[in-house]
Amino acid sequence: MSDFRTVLFLQGPPGYFFRTVADEVEAQGHRALRINFGPADWFFWHDARCTQYRGRLKDWPVFLERFVRENAVTDILYYQDRLPYHAAARDLSQRMNVQAIACEFGYLRPDWITLERGGMSALSHFPEDPASIIEAARNLPPIDRRPLYNHPFHLEAFYEVVFNLINVFFWFLFPFFSQDKYYHPIPEYLWMIPRLFLSRHRNRHANYLIDDVVDAGLPYFVFPLQLQSDYQLRYNAPFDHLLEAAEVAMTSFARHAPRQARLVFKVHPLDQGIEPWRSRLRALARKYGLKRRVYVIDGGNLDTLLRNAAGMLTVNSTTALHAARVGCPTKVLGIAVYDIEGIASQRPLDEFWRAPPKPDPDLVIALERLMATGIQVKGNFYVREGQRVAAREIVSRIIGDRVNCPQVLRGLQPRVAKARAHGLPVDFDEILASGQRTNRWYHAAGDRFSR
Repeated sequence: MSDFRTVLFLQGPPGYFFRTVADEVEAQGHRALRINFGPADWFFWHDARCTQYRGRLKDWPVFLERFVRENAVTDILYYQDRLPYHAAARDLSQRMNVQAIACEFGYLRPDWITLERGGMSALSHFPEDPASIIEAARNLPPIDRRPLYNHPFHLEAFYEVVFNLINVFFWFLFPFFSQDKYYHPIPEYLWMIPRLFLSRHRNRHANYLIDDVVDAGLPYFVFPLQLQSDYQLRYNAPFDHLLEAAEVAMTSFARHAPRQARLVFKVHPLDQGIEPWRSRLRALARKYGLKRRVYVIDGGNLDTLLRNAAGMLTVNSTTALHAARVGCPTKVLGIAVYDIEGIASQRPLDEFWRAPPKPDPDLVIALERLMATGIQVKGNFYVREGQRVAAREIVSRIIGDRVNCPQVLRGLQPRVAKARAHGLPVDFDEILASGQRTNRWYHAAGDRFSR
């Protein structure tokens, strides 16, 4: 890899974060370039460093390879590793002497950003062997858990809304841009308005229910629902819908859990309200004879539930790391970087209910220290000081060839085989062939609200 770096920026998180990182690249004596795919990309960043791609998705890999060769690109940075445009960049990096780097919200959030070579979750290089993790973390420093750069929810929501609505109303500026979203933004935001107004009442009622569940003294298992539109859920789990995961859990729970045990589904605090979780989960409970053993809680304090639970189920939520931190046994139904013996149960789900293994506290500490050192960056996408701190560290790692260091984080991608066994698309061609299977709601609603 050359000492002089040309860093190509693809789509970033909504807002100005990638532009801040690009400014830091140039401040440290290197070159920054950008390719915009849609109108919102252009809105947030359209200076001389930018090139507009208005072609079709199927033609993107050829365009990208030519651009990389002509501009001597050494590194490609992108947000959300499985977007089709970014999957093509990862594929290219495996053929050429180019480093592909993915970033996302941090595993150790808040206050952290994930930065990994190639990709996360199914594509992560993070080791699965507990002994390797403990050895690699032996001399690493404790994690700085001070909340330095927390951002208010309204700031994140503002950038998200502006970004998506620009893409909706000005679609004709980039007519072939392939929008990878589960819900169309307009109905999604309209559904969220009443939930935001009722959030205090909902949380107050939910906390009463949580107290009742805990005070009953019966063993219970928690299943915190992710957002149905969750990017990690869509590309790193063998389910098209969360209800499929819920049905897997209920089927096993009905047959194998102790009779006195309860199963508690908790709706995500930022759920849009589009999915009628309460009615659908109760219908499933009746189907499996669990009407009096399944609870649905919308709001309230998840920490209280986890600290008193017999165990937790998740598809691949980062909530599992918090569960491990408080000693709550966890079973993962999808693909997650922390799905490791000693952190999450590797036993079949049918066995988990009767003998859920507690996480190893020493391994939890080692895993988080190795994450913090090698694939996490302290900082923030939205608060100015957090952006600057993160940008300096990201650029320092790129030009110093320190992304995914120490060396244990540069081995094979141990979860790819599992992803393929689940039939999940991994590379660009597979994602294209899958027809972006999760966009049904988006396109149906889009016929009404745009174009």
